[in-house]
Amino acid sequence: MLVLTRKKNESIVINDNIEITIVDVQGDQVRIGINAPKSVSIYRKEIFLEIQAENKRAANVKSINLKDLLK
Repeated sequence: MLVLTRKKNESIVINDNIEITIVDVQGDQVRIGINAPKSVSIYRKEIFLEIQAENKRAANVKSINLKDLLK
């Protein structure tokens, strides 16, 4: 993991097209702004993990034969 020190209104750039800016610092909370192309998905980690878990559950659903339902 790369650890950087930034102050309010300072930024880092990732891959020439993603900019992360420190917007505000209050106590132990930091507000960040992310400027990225619309094709880049950005999620809070806890939401990203929920999406992954839901995708795994959906992939494990057994398919049913519709003809069996009509019997």
